[in-house]
Amino acid sequence: MAATSHPLATQAALELLRDGGTAADAAVAAVAVLSVVEPHMTGIGGDCFAIVAKPDGTLSGLNASGRAAAGASAAKLRAQGLSSIATDSVHAVTVPGALRGWEALLGEHGHFGFDRVLARAIDYADRGFAVSPRTAFDWRDKVAFLERDEGSARFYLKDGKAPGPGDVMRLPALAQTLKAVAAQGAAAFYHGPIAQDMVATLSAKGSALTLDDFAAMAPLRVTPVTCQYGGIEVAELPPNGQGIIALVMLEILKRFDLKALDPLSAERFHLEMEAAKLAYSGRDRFLADPEHMQISPQEFLHEDYIDRLAAMIDPNRALPRQSEQMLSPKSDTVYLTVVDEEGMAVSLINSIYHGFGSGITDPETGVLFQNRGACFTLEEGHVNELAGGKRPMHTIIPAMALKDGQPYLSFGVMGGGYQPCGHAHVISNICDFQMDVQAAIDCPRLFMDEKTLALRAETHVPEKTVQGLVARGHEVQRAAEPIGGAQAIQFDRQTGGLIGGSDPRKDGCALGY
Repeated sequence: MAATSHPLATQAALELLRDGGTAADAAVAAVAVLSVVEPHMTGIGGDCFAIVAKPDGTLSGLNASGRAAAGASAAKLRAQGLSSIATDSVHAVTVPGALRGWEALLGEHGHFGFDRVLARAIDYADRGFAVSPRTAFDWRDKVAFLERDEGSARFYLKDGKAPGPGDVMRLPALAQTLKAVAAQGAAAFYHGPIAQDMVATLSAKGSALTLDDFAAMAPLRVTPVTCQYGGIEVAELPPNGQGIIALVMLEILKRFDLKALDPLSAERFHLEMEAAKLAYSGRDRFLADPEHMQISPQEFLHEDYIDRLAAMIDPNRALPRQSEQMLSPKSDTVYLTVVDEEGMAVSLINSIYHGFGSGITDPETGVLFQNRGACFTLEEGHVNELAGGKRPMHTIIPAMALKDGQPYLSFGVMGGGYQPCGHAHVISNICDFQMDVQAAIDCPRLFMDEKTLALRAETHVPEKTVQGLVARGHEVQRAAEPIGGAQAIQFDRQTGGLIGGSDPRKDGCALGY
């Protein structure tokens, strides 16, 4: 089974599975297609994280996030009068890590090479693909943003306009880059003419990235961090991602009797949002490149710390504003999951951060660069302060859950800063309210505005619930668009089958055979 945010990606994954590929082969084939057909969400100019669960429950994690330029310095930017890194700044571009991550997944868990798994992505980039409805909806507001860059305007606008639903788009330069990777491996991207073109484009705009920075890109093998919730073991990747915050939220929520509540009630959402408020303030204060963190992931889950946070929550009154500002909950990412016939599950997430990333596209290679460096702070002495060769705090997080020591749920939630909250929401829906996978994904969502901490409620959150939250002291606004997206595959150990769910907030689907 495969569950992705786009039918063409799900189809590509199933093709690989039918041809004898593993879940890793299928996952890379799917994310490569998404890098073409959802270019505002993801691409080879971005980063990748993954969790792999073997049939026996053995978990392994992969962190393929890129670093800042070796010559980057917060002090240099502060000297230029900057107090933060803008999302559309060339200084927000970090080394793309995705292809090294895909390469590692194929080498360690796959049967095929890039020549086989990139075939569909190359075909869609070369011959064209029809723009799907949600993608067109997201694309239409990015025209002015894309017009500012030669490469972006050339490849991602059609006659100077955003494509509409059903319009056919071609990405010929990206197709040639993918063909080079298919023939020569990831080295074709990080060394030689492709790397030279990318560095030249970025350097001309003021980036400190060099050929040596690209050549040095290497993914990290990491051990997932876990917690127990509702009879299952939930696994997240350690920092520099924010997965630990999902576990903190779950640990806080364990201190309350959610099962006694209506899943759409003000009482339930109040507790969830208060737990998020506390967990996220810790994220912004302490999470960073693990080489620079002063607190271990395990310390976030210490019982005394969780008890102290939970004790701060008043079921009838919203907490006052926390002192730490949250990072933006609005960013663009793709998540997918695949399970193969042997029972190996891959949970993978790939992102260029905000819509169309930095907005900078190399006109020669067609590579659209991420703006993940905007997650750095320029605050002197902060653990997440920009520094040479450092990885920024990351929002994208895949997840996995085990039950009785075996894979139980491979899942993820898109939506930038919302993701830890989304993970906790989905797990609680399943464990506390016995929702099936699709219902757990469909369930209405709330999240906090990055600046005001006002709650944003999706359309289907009942008005009674909104008023109940207002009565508790929350400011609540209706969300202008759906919050995030999600995909999941659950193992049914009684029947030996798989149960897939795909978020209607996106264009995707879950399919199996």
